[in-house]
Amino acid sequence: MATDLLRFATIGSVDDGKSTLVGRLLVDTRQLFDDQLAAVEAASQKRGVGDLDLSFVTDGLRAEREQGITIDVAYRYAATPERKFVIADCPGHVQYTANMATGASNADVALVVLDATAGLKEQTRRHLCIAGLLGVRHLIVAANKMDLVDWDEATFRAVEKDVNDVARRLGFDTPIIVPVSALNGDNVVEPSYLNTWYDGPTVLAALNSAPAGAWASSDDGARLPIQWVLRQPGGGRTYAGMINGSTLTVGQKVRLLPAGVDTTIVGIRGPRGAMDSAEPGLSVDVDIADDTSAGRGDVLATEPFPTVTNEISATVCWFADAPLSGGQRLRLKHTSHSTPAFVDAVTSVVDVDQLSLNEAEQLVRNEIGHVTITTADPLSVDDYRANRVGGSFVLIDEKTNATVAAGMIGHVTFA
Repeated sequence: MATDLLRFATIGSVDDGKSTLVGRLLVDTRQLFDDQLAAVEAASQKRGVGDLDLSFVTDGLRAEREQGITIDVAYRYAATPERKFVIADCPGHVQYTANMATGASNADVALVVLDATAGLKEQTRRHLCIAGLLGVRHLIVAANKMDLVDWDEATFRAVEKDVNDVARRLGFDTPIIVPVSALNGDNVVEPSYLNTWYDGPTVLAALNSAPAGAWASSDDGARLPIQWVLRQPGGGRTYAGMINGSTLTVGQKVRLLPAGVDTTIVGIRGPRGAMDSAEPGLSVDVDIADDTSAGRGDVLATEPFPTVTNEISATVCWFADAPLSGGQRLRLKHTSHSTPAFVDAVTSVVDVDQLSLNEAEQLVRNEIGHVTITTADPLSVDDYRANRVGGSFVLIDEKTNATVAAGMIGHVTFA
């Protein structure tokens, strides 16, 4: 996986300054064209918020600009001399938690923005909990609005203590915590000279040095969920999909699952033609030595192989208005495989304030909990902690086709 491309998601509670921080990053690194800046200036003047409201850089929907909030995930792209970025600016409102989960699902890093004057809010804790469950391990925390407390060190240290405690309990690596003023640009791209007690990196410097590529990579074998079967001129078929896990190499022994057929990779083709190996995150088509009945939803895997099962124990984030409880039928989509699923039971719910599990028989909207599910078709699954792609799924309402939950195979635990 290339390390010159970093995917990061900005998360946190509403009005803590996520969109303003991303806007400041883009403006101060000169990522916007003149017409884009002009559009932001026009929207700012229309709402009477001054010459340039930086939050409008990412809040692209008309409804978002009129309400002054982020509704959908706003994706932006940027580059520095060190690397390229894919930025997912996630909404902070609790009713858009599903969108936040979407934005963080393939992030290498979570950029947490919080109001230093208010500390860790409930929604910030919920976002951290979801990001942790989604397998994000690296945090950069922007303690924003430090200008409102005259860069008081005690305020920052209190935030630092709370963040480190939550990060430890959720299994994150040691976070980088930066005191900033997104509105004024202090410690975002350039260092601030308003405080003498902080000598760490700016937000941009932390992003430039953050590890990349973790969202699709693991040490537990290569996986190729088959999305398309391609018929080749002159006969024969190849199998297309995106690799996750480890690198896939020509000559490697693989197993077709769930059929259990062993075969060998004899060719790999990527966007630029034939290649000897392909890294996680790359979409390719592969040729195998044996003629099989492989189709969409099957998986080509190397050792250690995923588990083939139709009984799943998982942690889910529930997004629908109606509660989730045992006895419900839904559709489960895992990689490229879609199958009817039956919810056997809801067994527990996460208390996002105490970071503990409580017994429960249902989940209401935006709650996180543990469920057991039986699927109609056998699935080739990994534990989410070992492989974020092979261990994740979504639940879909069969009547409305709405996505009602994001699932991670395995049981949530807290330190």
